Amino acid sequence: MTLRELGNALSKAIAKIRRATFVDRKLVKEVIRDIQRALLYADVEAKLVLGLSRRVEERALKEEVPPGFTRRDVVLKVVYEELVNLLGGEKVAKVDIEKGKPYVLMLVGIQGCGKTTSAAKIALFYKRRGYKVGLVCADNFRPAALEQLKQLASQIGVPVYGREGMDPVRIAKEGVEYFEREGCDLIIIDTAGRHKEERSLLREMKELAEEIKPSEVMLVLDSTMGKQAGPQAKAFNEATPIGSIMLTKLDGAAKGGGALAAVVATGAKIKFIGNGEKVGDLEPFEPPSFVNRLLGMGDLATLAKRVKESYALSKGAVERILKGELTLLDLKEQLLAMRKMGPLSKILESIPGYKRLTPENVKLGEEKIKKWLAALDSMTKEELLKPSIIDRSRIRRIARGAGIQVREVRELLSTYLRMKKYVRRLSRGDLRRLTKLLGQ
Repeated sequence: MTLRELGNALSKAIAKIRRATFVDRKLVKEVIRDIQRALLYADVEAKLVLGLSRRVEERALKEEVPPGFTRRDVVLKVVYEELVNLLGGEKVAKVDIEKGKPYVLMLVGIQGCGKTTSAAKIALFYKRRGYKVGLVCADNFRPAALEQLKQLASQIGVPVYGREGMDPVRIAKEGVEYFEREGCDLIIIDTAGRHKEERSLLREMKELAEEIKPSEVMLVLDSTMGKQAGPQAKAFNEATPIGSIMLTKLDGAAKGGGALAAVVATGAKIKFIGNGEKVGDLEPFEPPSFVNRLLGMGDLATLAKRVKESYALSKGAVERILKGELTLLDLKEQLLAMRKMGPLSKILESIPGYKRLTPENVKLGEEKIKKWLAALDSMTKEELLKPSIIDRSRIRRIARGAGIQVREVRELLSTYLRMKKYVRRLSRGDLRRLTKLLGQ
């Protein structure tokens, strides 16, 4: 059962409560059975499922109903709170680091868990927040590990230190010293992994930690291992204190829910989750937000953060919008900014009610944005800034250049005109608020 399937199953269980005219013990037990089935199919450990079930049943019919609310509201609140508690509660791991002295983050984990990609994701996450970041490759066990890290780092504009054929402890030490001289705020060390030699891995990790004395050791775990993630987190934590955990491959993991619950049960703090293959597919783990999206209730706070990080209007765009104008170049900038936020499906997951859209509709939306960007790329600078000059012959040329149909170019122009009309209707105060929001 994938996370999407788990979310759908849990949403159906909660819908029974919402539709019920009367909430009694029989209904609560029925809903609990549905939740149990969904969590067990998602590979959540039976002991954790039974504990959640017991707490929901105890609280659902015993908690006092506040004035102005109903028993149905109380049951929904209890189910939501217990799901959040199962995944770590309201408290979230601190992601901010202090500037002024280098913060050394050492990533550890077995081979294949996604450490190298995670190192690049974390580097980009902090770079976007204004930190100067350096990456150190201390993995000489896996062939081409340094080359892979360099390729990923080149995508995000972060420097890498690494030397092949040297002792990993020496490389890590030299790398830290090098980036300290460069004035980096954050130094991320990508270490080696093993498949079958876990003892030697733990020994090397311990030696590295003792020599480098990192500010934080982060364990990277593959969420597809399900409830087995718990014992692995425990084993690593016993070898050397683990400051935090990152779970990778959570976007389509059939066992993602099981991995999350198992790790939380060890008392470890999950700081980040990797929710896609791209370098930007990383987010701090916040159980309330995660449960909101899982249940299709949306997470507008996370969406707002992603919008603010991804959208940046040029000075010219701000001036044009303040005058009540809008060009195709402005539209192109915003479509490209949307792309930075990730796939359309991930954006929609942050919006309440997104589950009403089928995967087919989401796919159509993705294809439409792709075609519109192709059309905009096929236009001249003059056409982007003065769309009024685009006539029939230009439309045909744009369509040919973009490899799309003429009607699709017309649809783009029609959408642009509607947006332009809307911007003109806004008051100057509204426009200033809009440009401040998008231009920050």
